[in-house]
Amino acid sequence: MAIKPINLTKIKASIPNLYEAVIIAAKRARKINDDNKTEFNSLLSTMTTGHEDEFEERENPEQMKLSLDFEKREKAHIQALKELVDNKIEYRYKDIK
Repeated sequence: MAIKPINLTKIKASIPNLYEAVIIAAKRARKINDDNKTEFNSLLSTMTTGHEDEFEERENPEQMKLSLDFEKREKAHIQALKELVDNKIEYRYKDIK
């Protein structure tokens, strides 16, 4: 997988404070990752496991295909940074009282 650096000036254009941008992207990446885990576990639970033998482990081709499909997806932190640069993430500051 090739490394594609993201220009920091693009991030600073959308959010003036770079540290805030990193926190926003990290929170979005966690949310994306949690959604992916939930989707993966729900799809995995619908699959039927064949004959289970406690002494022998067998590969399930459906499970392997599902795992490979999820591995090929774009990583959560990359997706979050792209959303941040494209201004697709809505954020707000907490009200300090």
